[in-house]
Amino acid sequence: MDDTRTGKVSALRRRFLSTAVATMGAAGVAATAIPFVRSWQPSARARAAGAPIEIGLDAIAPGQQVLVTWRRKPVWVLRRTPEMLRRLRSAELEARLRDPDSEKDQQPEYAGNELRSIRPDILVVVAICTHLGCIPNFHPETGKTRFDSRWPGGYFCHCHGSKFDFAGRVFKNVPAPLNLVIPPYRFTEKSTVIVGEDPVA
Repeated sequence: MDDTRTGKVSALRRRFLSTAVATMGAAGVAATAIPFVRSWQPSARARAAGAPIEIGLDAIAPGQQVLVTWRRKPVWVLRRTPEMLRRLRSAELEARLRDPDSEKDQQPEYAGNELRSIRPDILVVVAICTHLGCIPNFHPETGKTRFDSRWPGGYFCHCHGSKFDFAGRVFKNVPAPLNLVIPPYRFTEKSTVIVGEDPVA
C-alpha cells in the first residue's frame, strides 16, 4: 500500500472519529442539560399543592354540588336553586345564625354579602367544619330531621353536630364557632369557575 493511500485512509478515520466523538459529546450534554433545566421547574407535587382548579359548571344541575380538592382541602361547588336562595334570605333562618352578616372575615371581600358569593346561584366553599376539621354532609332536604326539627337545608357535621346553611353560615348553639371558609375564586366565563385565583380587577 502506498503512502498516499494510507494517508487518505488515516484522514478519513480521523474525520470519522472526530465526528463520532463530537456527536456523542453533544448527546451527553443534552442528556445532562434536560434534567438540569427540569429541576428549575416546580414539581408536580408543588403544582398540585397550590395550583388553581378549574371546574365546568354545565355539569352541575341546580340543587347539586361537586367536590374538588384544592391545596389538599376539599372544596364544594354548589349550584343553588331559586328555592335555596329564597330560604337563605328568610328572617327565620337569619335569627338562627351566629354570624348572618359574615363579619368574622371568613371570605374574600368580593364574597362579603348575604349569599357569600360572586354569583347568587354558585357557592364555592371549603368543606371543613370550623370546629375540629371534619367534613360536614350535604343535606338539601327540609323539614323535620333527626338533627333538627325545622331544618332549612344546608350542611350538617355528624362529628359533633355543627350546622351550616347553603351559604356556609354557622348556626347558633353548635360547637363550630365560625362560618365555613370561602376560598379565592373567579369566573372565567359563564360556565367555568377557577378555585384558587381572585377575580381579575
